[in-house]
Amino acid sequence: MVKLAGLVTLYHPTDKDIQNISSYLDDVDRLYVVDNTENKKTEPRLPDSDKIVYLSRPSNIGVAKALNLGAEKALKDGFSWLLTNDQDTTFPKGVLNKLKKRIDKEDTKKIAIVTPWHKTKLRDPRPEKDDDPHDVMTSGNLVNLKIWKKVGGFKEWFFIDGIDIEYCMNIHKNGYRILRVNSLAIDHNLGDLFYKTFRHKLYLCTNHPPIRRYYIMRNYYYISKLYGDYEPEAAYCMNLVAAQKHNMKGVLLFENKKISKILMYLRGRRDFYKGVRGKYHG
Repeated sequence: MVKLAGLVTLYHPTDKDIQNISSYLDDVDRLYVVDNTENKKTEPRLPDSDKIVYLSRPSNIGVAKALNLGAEKALKDGFSWLLTNDQDTTFPKGVLNKLKKRIDKEDTKKIAIVTPWHKTKLRDPRPEKDDDPHDVMTSGNLVNLKIWKKVGGFKEWFFIDGIDIEYCMNIHKNGYRILRVNSLAIDHNLGDLFYKTFRHKLYLCTNHPPIRRYYIMRNYYYISKLYGDYEPEAAYCMNLVAAQKHNMKGVLLFENKKISKILMYLRGRRDFYKGVRGKYHG
């Protein structure tokens, strides 16, 4: 069976977040734990395992840079595949090994990502057969590191949000594909997410904090700029930005911290036009 490294990025993890690691630790050969927690007084109490390589960062380097750090470490240590996980993702028993067996059976020269179905609060229908979706969330993916290197990795200047969409667009544009095994599923907690209807229109409310609203708006504009002229992606890019404008109405109608969130939306759009990249500094 394929040797598999794993990566999980921590940011102010709870005890439950640390416990989630145990759901997949037995099924990876090495686990890189990148701790982005700022001003931490103590290290988290990780499971007692010689598989774990703890990489503490003095400041928050962002999700994309943490992903690239783990990928570089895995390549250096002789791995060809990397499991990428958020701290809130869990794997039911046996799922990861079944995904590894699929890799052994497939010709993976053109497969950039192998992933299961993500069980979330989103209302997306689950396909019956395996497919090559437009994009998948980064967490829970098995990333082909040879292809990761060829396409230039994850864009670190995105920092957070939109990283997964951009990476999937990048691999598709370069002739690679995603293998989503829809018969296998993992649990992915997307936080305080809910749907509301107002005047016959459906609104997805994510309750992201204001800073996340900034990154979403700014980075989705960048995705549109990067791939808007790439014919298969042009319409999707337009929908990304249009959806955020729709979500702004949902924020005003149903979420708290309305003003600060809308202001951060507007700053994200402003900073895109100013060419601002990387971590938000106010």
